[in-house]
Amino acid sequence: MRLYMTYRLTLSPEAAAAKAGFSKASAYRIEGDCRPPSQKKTPRGRRRSDPLGQYWDAEIVPILKAAPGIRVIGVLDELRRRHHDLNPNIRRTLERRINAWRALNGPEQDVIFRQQHEPGRLGLSDFTDVSALGITIAGEPLDHRLYHFRLAFSGFEHVHVVLGGESFVALAEGLQNALWALGGVPREHRSDSLSAAFRNLAADARGDLTQRYAGLMGHYGMAPTRNNAGIAHENGSIESAHGHLKRALEDALLLRGTREFASLDAYRAFVDEIVGRRNANLAKPIALEKEALAPLPKGRTTDFEEKVIPVTSSGGFILRRVFYTVPSRLIGHRLRVRIFDDRLECFLGVTPVVTLRRGRPVSESQGGHVVDYRHVIHALRRKPMALLNLVYRDQLFPRAAYKRLFETLREHGDDRRACKVTVELLALAHERACEAELAEVIAMDLDAGQLPDLAALRDRFRPEAASIPRVAVKLAPLDVYDELASVSVMSGRSNLGEAA
Repeated sequence: MRLYMTYRLTLSPEAAAAKAGFSKASAYRIEGDCRPPSQKKTPRGRRRSDPLGQYWDAEIVPILKAAPGIRVIGVLDELRRRHHDLNPNIRRTLERRINAWRALNGPEQDVIFRQQHEPGRLGLSDFTDVSALGITIAGEPLDHRLYHFRLAFSGFEHVHVVLGGESFVALAEGLQNALWALGGVPREHRSDSLSAAFRNLAADARGDLTQRYAGLMGHYGMAPTRNNAGIAHENGSIESAHGHLKRALEDALLLRGTREFASLDAYRAFVDEIVGRRNANLAKPIALEKEALAPLPKGRTTDFEEKVIPVTSSGGFILRRVFYTVPSRLIGHRLRVRIFDDRLECFLGVTPVVTLRRGRPVSESQGGHVVDYRHVIHALRRKPMALLNLVYRDQLFPRAAYKRLFETLREHGDDRRACKVTVELLALAHERACEAELAEVIAMDLDAGQLPDLAALRDRFRPEAASIPRVAVKLAPLDVYDELASVSVMSGRSNLGEAA
């Protein structure tokens, strides 16, 4: 049509139509009305009566004004409560009408302001829950979350598996691991309000935590900043990255075919590999940002809490409502315990004596136990009946097969034999370093419907007798020494002659 209108400026309708390539009839139609056919259609009217007509102004609009944040389904439920004969199929119509009304009459919404980041300026920290991944370690579900560090400019990421909650210890350890893996320090560090770390702390403890956080920032020369509580998009450079990270882990788990890991270290290596792949895709911007980072200090700073705790006659100590066993030779001593997110490092003075897995209370009203049977088995062997009502009996068994054996023996009605046999098998597992192999044999016997034979197991796992090698010593004849003496004398005379 545009070509026709150009020719029409100087030519007749017939000539302009011929040059434009369409008929005279089309030319005369255009002369009468130059609008395209799509604009000549009259709007289609309503084919049925408005199902919301009698409710819109009288009921729906007042609800929207009184409760601006109400969901469409909430409005529909209220209408159906008031009018039982209302057809539930009007939901889509109600959604369109409410969305259109809110676009014209609804409240003002918050606006996200996209930011431009410069290299080396901002690093962000946050924790994210990954329970939906369904990770298991040696058959047990892993209750954990991830500490996530990210550079705003390049997108460099570092992830640390956190076994406890959001604490200063987890933040300090994860942040320092990230900075030393990065090889530099940004000028600013942004986190959330750290409300989870402050939760349930007394005023003095909160002040101490604030000072330690300030000391951590000062050690690395970073300016600390925080986003407002409950305003996640202020930390948007890492909040949105949480979702991408979780999807990447989910995809990798699907390709792996299983969510089971042999150990915590194996799972951590898996996470590190996925994060490493993501960083490899950002090699150029990361290299550019590294040039703008400040250098690292000479060493790390404290990323743990420290307590001095006495070891009681129970063969352990209680820390934050969790009982930990230690070697009995430490009873009566005071240990200096460094508290990390996933472990406790215990020192006697400055000498490291034992590293323990970090435990958590079972609930608000029930504490927890972290028990190593090797710490108490020598004493329990002298008093095996103590196992029957031991407070941490279930935590004492290193594998399910030992617990199953104890319960099976008790079902036979002899508690004394159950305690004696179970304790002796635990001692055998410790002395012969055969905990896993012995558990497999016990499980096989129980599956076969028979009880393990203690004497046979001792014989099976006894140390192999070492054979003493026979060494044949061949003595040299004595006249050899006379020959050596004569050679030594001749050599001495030769040296004297040369000197003369």
